[in-house]
Amino acid sequence: MKKIAIIGGGASGMACAAMLANSISASVTLFERGERLGRKLSATGNGQGNLTNAYMGASFYRSDDLQKVERLLSRFGTEDTVRFFSEMGGIYLPDAKGRVYPAGKQASALTDLLRKTLSRQGVKTVLQTKVSRISRDLTVYYAENQRDRFDAVVLCAGGMAAPNFGTDGNGYALAQSLGHTLVPCTPSLVQLRTDPALVRGLKGIRVDGTVCVLRKGRPVYTTRGDILFTESGISGDACFRASAHAKEGDVLSLDLLPDVKEEELYRVLSKNDGEETLLCVVNNGLGRVLYKRANGEKSALVSLLKAFLLPVKGTLGFAYAQVTKGGIPLAETDDDLQSTLCKGLYFAGEILNVDGDCGGYNLQWAFTSAYAVSEGIKGCF
Repeated sequence: MKKIAIIGGGASGMACAAMLANSISASVTLFERGERLGRKLSATGNGQGNLTNAYMGASFYRSDDLQKVERLLSRFGTEDTVRFFSEMGGIYLPDAKGRVYPAGKQASALTDLLRKTLSRQGVKTVLQTKVSRISRDLTVYYAENQRDRFDAVVLCAGGMAAPNFGTDGNGYALAQSLGHTLVPCTPSLVQLRTDPALVRGLKGIRVDGTVCVLRKGRPVYTTRGDILFTESGISGDACFRASAHAKEGDVLSLDLLPDVKEEELYRVLSKNDGEETLLCVVNNGLGRVLYKRANGEKSALVSLLKAFLLPVKGTLGFAYAQVTKGGIPLAETDDDLQSTLCKGLYFAGEILNVDGDCGGYNLQWAFTSAYAVSEGIKGCF
């Protein structure tokens, strides 16, 4: 019987194991260095399990080969992901923004469903075991002096984001040992740091606004959504999306009232003076800070409301990031995500140089890439 090794028990690894075990007669072994499968999956979507999005396409991703991303999404997209999980059980529904969740709104239930499926399919799970080496003949070295040779190896050990779930970049080292290169990795979907003095007094205040990333004075990315002020910068879904495009030295321009034009603001602000100027315009705490910063001057207030400028000092790092930007280039894989440098080696999930917006896009990539790999292996077997 053919033998398949899957290294990494996250979303892509579990999905790939389930797809393979369901479609071919082969022995599937899933290696996970943690004490249980799917720990990071259980925390996705703020713990509610945002597994995909009704609005899907390569435009929501960043990669060295977006055309390949588009082709892969056309093979296994939103409807396919919903069908994949529906066949295991459960009900999956989109919200007003297209984000698809299990009806019970529990990410841990998605993990439990996959675990149950793998157990029923007879997938061998090896927990608390780190793979230390993969040789070109697809021998996998693990634990203490243990090794097994496989007919196919799927490397889906994640990236470097959220290291508390065991993602420390070890998968990159395994790939590089077999000749692969690495697009430099940075945190993405993460809080941005600014000068703390510029956000002092605003911690905990949330607004629906627009974030524009300026580089040398020119806009490079604009998005709208929640902006949450923190003690060191900003968070919220608009910030997370912007973090994929911003870098140290850029400037964030926040429009705190995107639905209100400047002339309307001047009209409203002319009706009151003092700290009462911004009553029923913005959050009272935000209004007091802005009023003091503008020294009560109306035109300065309008400027702050429509273009609150925050120079980017960096991010909170991988420990707070949801996903890794960078990784193994898609250019070093074929259309089934098999390595072009080592036959029989495949990649799936975050280890590849593909990162998406928040809203279910990164989990969709996990399932899309898992499907491509399972089809590639099935075609070879």
